[in-house]
Amino acid sequence: MIKMLIVSPSPHIHSGRSVKQIMYSVLLALIPAFVVSLYVFGIAALQLTVIAIVSCMFFEFAIQKFLLKTDKQSYTDGSAAITGVLLAFNVPSSLPVWMLVLGCFIAIGVGKMTFGGLGNNPFNPALVGRVFLLISFPVQMTNWPMPHLSDLIDAQSGATPLSLMKEGLARGESVSSIMKSVPSYSALFFGLKGGSLGEVSVLALLMGGAFMLYRKIISWHIPISILATMFLFSGILYIYDPNSFVFPLFHLLSGGTMLAVFFMATDMVTSPMSKPGMLVYGVFIGLITIIIRDFGAYPEGISFAILFMNALVPLINKYIKPQRFGHKK
Repeated sequence: MIKMLIVSPSPHIHSGRSVKQIMYSVLLALIPAFVVSLYVFGIAALQLTVIAIVSCMFFEFAIQKFLLKTDKQSYTDGSAAITGVLLAFNVPSSLPVWMLVLGCFIAIGVGKMTFGGLGNNPFNPALVGRVFLLISFPVQMTNWPMPHLSDLIDAQSGATPLSLMKEGLARGESVSSIMKSVPSYSALFFGLKGGSLGEVSVLALLMGGAFMLYRKIISWHIPISILATMFLFSGILYIYDPNSFVFPLFHLLSGGTMLAVFFMATDMVTSPMSKPGMLVYGVFIGLITIIIRDFGAYPEGISFAILFMNALVPLINKYIKPQRFGHKK
């Protein structure tokens, strides 16, 4: 009778949804962005996305089966598929297939399975793969085919809006003159611009983010804190020197901001547990992103910002804890 009263350690709260249900909800939320990438980049978007999904699932299966010697089959729970989609969404449509497969191996083998698999990885696996590819193959990772010209990728290449801004400022041009060669805000919002597969349409990513908020897959704390911080910090810089720093809206609509904000920074495994912790986490991601974009060597900085803050999540969880049940201040 006494043994019947023994329970496992806390927490004992369960959302009622399985890991598989959550993961496949995230995949559903990514469909609008995938559809836009098909329209913008054509068959290359489908090819890279499918290859990334299959590669990530295969590597997770192979590592569990032949290295870890376990019968566990987590490759079917949807987490490996999400890693594949997100990694594909973080690369240009012209990236050679073998490089993408290598990135998938690093994402799963190093970023995830090295630490014990889902729930144990301190860093977002897709971002681990993306940063590895960016550092190892910078030329291929910054070769951006022009929209609607995916069949002519050898002949046509275009820079992202962030790259155009960074290069123009490096040449001593003013922001106002650079903006004449950058896509309009409406083009940035709807997706008629160069970039990686998943960053072309802010509208599609907002639709996916709204779906996850509605389904309570994510909370508002991380996305809003990142976006608000980016807007405020870049706004201060813009007011200080509008000829050297771009208007805040440009940062929100350009690069991988929306993809990272809704689909990578909010990863429940690698983000803080408490709501105040999420706000702190988001604020620092926003700050670091703008610092790298405006003062660093890379045009884009949000991937590095998220990985850096992933490393600080245990510290945030230690000092910013959720209020204990029944505890009164």
